[in-house]
This record gives sequence, C-alpha cells and structure tokens, in this order.
Amino acid sequence: MNKRLIGVAERRALLVAKAAGQRETLGRNVEVWARPLSMVDRGLAALRFVASHPAWIVGSALAPVALQPGRMGSWLRRGAAIFQLVGRLRSARSRA
Repeated sequence: MNKRLIGVAERRALLVAKAAGQRETLGRNVEVWARPLSMVDRGLAALRFVASHPAWIVGSALAPVALQPGRMGSWLRRGAAIFQLVGRLRSARSRA
C-alpha cells in the first residue's frame, strides 16, 4: 500500500510541475495580446456609454448647429422632439 501511495505522490508532483510550466508558457503567449485586448475593452466601454447615454450623443452632435442664432429655435424644437422620442423608446424598452 505504501508503494502505491508513493507512486501517487510522485505522479502528483510530476503533474503539478507540468501544470506550472504550462501556466508559465501560457502567460508568455497571452502577454502579446494584453495591449490589443485592452484597446478592445476600452472600445466596448465606449459603446456601452453611447448605448446608455444617447441624449448626450445627440446633443453633442447638434451643438454646433444650435449655436447659430438664426436656426436655434428650429433646432431646439427638433431636439426636444428627439429627446421625447428617446424617452418613450427607453420606457417602452424597460417595460418589455
């Protein structure tokens, strides 16, 4: 019985050493992808922000046009209509 336990312990030590080597190799291989994956992560965070704040995006897109005094009234009406539409769409989406 002791021989069997010694064999199991030796096998376990061999497997633990093999797993450590594999972890080390995997770490070196993944290191190359760290920067591209962080860029993808930042892009996804930006997309999540845009999806959760559409009024800010519309407002910033319309800001240069709204700064022209002659067209300000018409653009404010359009912006208000879009804002109301976005609000209705968000409330309809949250109900579903």
